[in-house]
Amino acid sequence: MSMLILSVDLGERSYPIYIGDGLLNRSELLLPALVQKKAAVVTNSTVARLYLNPLTAVLGEQRVEVVPIVLPDGEKYKNWETLNLIFDALLSHHCERKTAVIAMGGGVIGDLAGFAAAVYMRGVPFIQIPTTLLAQVDSSIGGKTAINHPQAKNLIGAFYQPKLVLADTATLNTLPEREFCAGLAEVIKYGLIRDGIFFEWLESNMEKLLKHDSEALAYVIKRCCENKAAVVAADERETGMRAILNLGHTFGHAIETGKGYGTWLHGEAVAAGTLLAAHLSLRMGLIRESEVRRITDLYRRARLPVSAPNLGAERYLQLMALDKKVESGKLRFVLLKKIGAAFLTADVPKDVVTATLNAIPENA
Repeated sequence: MSMLILSVDLGERSYPIYIGDGLLNRSELLLPALVQKKAAVVTNSTVARLYLNPLTAVLGEQRVEVVPIVLPDGEKYKNWETLNLIFDALLSHHCERKTAVIAMGGGVIGDLAGFAAAVYMRGVPFIQIPTTLLAQVDSSIGGKTAINHPQAKNLIGAFYQPKLVLADTATLNTLPEREFCAGLAEVIKYGLIRDGIFFEWLESNMEKLLKHDSEALAYVIKRCCENKAAVVAADERETGMRAILNLGHTFGHAIETGKGYGTWLHGEAVAAGTLLAAHLSLRMGLIRESEVRRITDLYRRARLPVSAPNLGAERYLQLMALDKKVESGKLRFVLLKKIGAAFLTADVPKDVVTATLNAIPENA
């Protein structure tokens, strides 16, 4: 595919999203964001084996000094201890305010490196090189950075926009199938929250995506990035409409925390959480049962969970009480008016939420 260029429009902090095959070899795309000929590349042990040396070589040809920071791989390492490993490396290599931090990996690496860039010396240049489907279509765009706390996911962080996002679709060829399918959960989300035509396209083309059809993948990444960029441009700091991007995440984050970070992949938890949100929308009389069946069928075809784990309604409510959307002590949910239209509301009776949670199968 030829390179696609999109933009996240945030005034003087606007930045490009580059999408294409083989972009890791295009050092000229990165150089404008490198104020200093020195960059810290934050990655994990899995991605480092595949892409750290090639990226280092490409930057080396432009005489850019690379400080490699290789972290352990997994959601369970998205914490203070791992964050401090980044700071230790930045300090020991005398990284300065103009030294860029490059995140090369999935959502965990993007969140960790982005948070580190936001607070190291009160902010240093930041670049996203997402290598998973989930990161390329969602988490690398929009400036959300965070670490997890044992009690709740993503509650400690900052909004900090990158200078650019470089999505090399070739990296998806080395992505494990489970991780690829987890990314499809966020893809489907965009069809549900604001793009019903895209949802219909996914219903017709899911098998192509599962076969990694390059044309279908290029279209999906572009469509999702366009949707995310539009929402972020309208509400950067999630004071209103941006919250719709959290469809399924209130339940999903509770699943991730309750089961132990890393037991369920983020996309798997989002899929199960989205179906809980769909059933809650049904109980509220907002959507039809036929729509819930369509949503369930698409997640099943994407090889994602269609039932949430049974943590018990009380445990779910305890975990969700720490959700970022809680306001004045009241839980707010992203629900569906129809496929293609989501909204945020606090007007959800607790007994309806409890009934939805109690309907989870006993053995789930």
